[in-house]
Amino acid sequence: MEFSISVIIADRPYKLKVTEAQEERVRKAAKTINHTMKELSGAYHYRDKQDLLAMAALTAAVERTEHDGLALEEQQELLKIIGDLENILSEKA
Repeated sequence: MEFSISVIIADRPYKLKVTEAQEERVRKAAKTINHTMKELSGAYHYRDKQDLLAMAALTAAVERTEHDGLALEEQQELLKIIGDLENILSEKA
């Protein structure tokens, strides 16, 4: 069942419809965006909050890409281990 929540991003409220399972992730994501914007504002020159939002989006996308790459490497390693285990079991049978 969906319900409405409001999150603040860059000092602007956004109303969203979410499920109970999504609520915590959405609130945490909004908090992360605001935190990233605050960090970026101290490290870079910017004209307006749109610049900070764009930089925060880029930061999140890079982190996601890195995470996806690590997950793929872990998955490939697990598949190799499973294959090795299957070979060992088939030799013993």
